[in-house]
Amino acid sequence: MTISSSIVLYNTQQLQLSRVLDCIVSSIAIDRVFLVDNSPIKRDSKLFNLPNVTYIYVGENLGYGAGHNIAIRLAIEANADFHFVLNPDVYFQPEELEKMISRMKIDESIGQLMPKVIYPDGSLQFLCKLIPTPFDLLFRRFLRGPFKELARNKTEQFELRFTGYNHEMDVPYLSGCFMLFRLSALKEIGLFDERFFMYPEDVDITRRMHVRYRTLFFPSAVIVHDHAKESYKSFKMLWIHVANMIKYFNKWGWFFDVERKLVNSRVIETLRKQGL
Repeated sequence: MTISSSIVLYNTQQLQLSRVLDCIVSSIAIDRVFLVDNSPIKRDSKLFNLPNVTYIYVGENLGYGAGHNIAIRLAIEANADFHFVLNPDVYFQPEELEKMISRMKIDESIGQLMPKVIYPDGSLQFLCKLIPTPFDLLFRRFLRGPFKELARNKTEQFELRFTGYNHEMDVPYLSGCFMLFRLSALKEIGLFDERFFMYPEDVDITRRMHVRYRTLFFPSAVIVHDHAKESYKSFKMLWIHVANMIKYFNKWGWFFDVERKLVNSRVIETLRKQGL
């Protein structure tokens, strides 16, 4: 059994990259690490010479999903069985990867898995979500005054906060900061949609996977995500976020998305029946 992983870089800090690579190469679960560099200038680092690390300099910023697709295609060519997609701003104990692989091995219906994700201070990140409506991903960002309470209530359901995040759940939108894929399933449903430069590629690929396979939240494994929320700090990143979400809703439908309605209703009903 072969297990690969990929990290897409863009002017990534050396300390951050060193931290996540140390977590990966310390694990017995990973056979190959692909570093896909979208930075404007080619880097020179001793980290690229670590065992089982393959550095790929792209020469232009293709975007998050397109960068990972380069590595995923190489992993498929090498007949890998599972593939981790990671952000450079995550870190974890090496045994957490082994827990995830073990869970995937015992259930072939799982096509995609995400662990519990926490902030560096130990607080929970609410990254299990329903398939979004325009309200969930666009309009609530700009609501003010009396509408803020409406946005808060909608967000709590959208992020499935009522579940407590302590049990396994099949979720139609898992965060792209850390994903584990079964490559046979990924070949069937397709790789990241490269029309999306950044942000909605994770909801797009998870909802496609969710229709045919289990997309599992697995809280028995835990990783730390040192998330900067760049689109909340930078107008440029906010614009990239909005522009790509427009592309997403143009693809799937804005207010009329039959699959979204059916999937979200089924997920809520199942979770309620489970007492969550």
